[in-house]
Amino acid sequence: MLLLGFAAGLPLLLALSTLGFRLREAGIELDAIGYASWVGLVYGFKWSWSPLVDRLPLPGLTTTLGQRRGWLLLAQLLVAGGLVGLALTDPRQALGRVVWLALLVAFASATQDIALDAYRIESAEANRQGILAATYQTGYRLAMLWGSAGALWMAARYGSPDGYSPAGWRVAYLTMAASMLVGVVTVLWSREPAISRPPAAQRLIPWLRQALVAPFTDFWHRYRWQALLTLTLIATYRLSDTVVAVMVNPFYVDAGYRKAHIALVSYTYGTGMTLTGTFLGGALVARWGLERVLLLGAVLSAGTNLLFAALSLVGPHLPALALVISAEYLATGLAAAAFVAYLSSLTNLGYSATQYALLSSLMLLLPKWAAGFAGKAVATLGYTKFFVGTALLGIPAVGLALVILWLGRAQRPHPESGGTAR
Repeated sequence: MLLLGFAAGLPLLLALSTLGFRLREAGIELDAIGYASWVGLVYGFKWSWSPLVDRLPLPGLTTTLGQRRGWLLLAQLLVAGGLVGLALTDPRQALGRVVWLALLVAFASATQDIALDAYRIESAEANRQGILAATYQTGYRLAMLWGSAGALWMAARYGSPDGYSPAGWRVAYLTMAASMLVGVVTVLWSREPAISRPPAAQRLIPWLRQALVAPFTDFWHRYRWQALLTLTLIATYRLSDTVVAVMVNPFYVDAGYRKAHIALVSYTYGTGMTLTGTFLGGALVARWGLERVLLLGAVLSAGTNLLFAALSLVGPHLPALALVISAEYLATGLAAAAFVAYLSSLTNLGYSATQYALLSSLMLLLPKWAAGFAGKAVATLGYTKFFVGTALLGIPAVGLALVILWLGRAQRPHPESGGTAR
């Protein structure tokens, strides 16, 4: 799981954040970089083709490796191929091809996630799922660090530390493509889970009813009028930080920060701060309760964007950057921990996998769509006003989190009566 988690986490930033840095360094316009971020919407729709990964046999691969390992190997080879294509394509000459290759990487990456989730669940008993998930996340985070800080370091080492160099980025992306061999070798040396699967034709109608209809009806039945409030909070909670994230790397380029500095401060140090924020969020949820930490995460996610606005006024200043990164990534980790706990609390154990997948997809759709216009906003308003505007985008989530907090308190039993308020 550690090695497969590495293979799953590697493509994510290479098709999104790291690619955004490369595009801006190559002189690509901000609005084009914003629109290119829409490739991330693929992850929000991966549930729609998950039945194919679940049931459709792959000629040759399924017979040789099995259903799960066959799909894993195909997805990993497609990711590696897409990264090779990105390595050999100069965005200054073929931006459209770069976007299509990034879309290929994102689609193959999402497909790998689907197959890997099923592989993990089917490979061990329930009492071992916790350690498998934790090990998977460790590999995933290490790969994200390698695909961000590692890629920038190689682009600077083998190209130019201060400007765009096709040779440097070619080495970086070819190295990342070769790094997918970690997952390929692991798949080839692993065992296929011993699970018997009925023919697809016998499962199609029951699957449609169980996977799509029943989870929705259960959710609406349990939450009734609060369902709309809950879904609106889910759709807007990560809006401010998702929109700002698309333009952070182009901002670093335009502000004059060097690749090595961003690799060290934003990615390496920032990963540590994110993990710290995640653990802090988990501890605060246990101590304060879910609703209050959910509100705190909404406030901090929006408020820390104002620090980027301040940073845009001082120019390239490493101590100031480290301070902003500390606050931003701590807030991101805390908000993510609270939000994952909130999504988990909404699911019915009978439909936990499906409901969580659908809710987490809803979490991505509006923020990823809005993020596509971030480049146009920066080109029109400038970075300072853009960062302030993204902070304002967090106001709806703060208001909805306040309502959720109030409803949570109102529905708890009163100490003097032992009853539940309605």
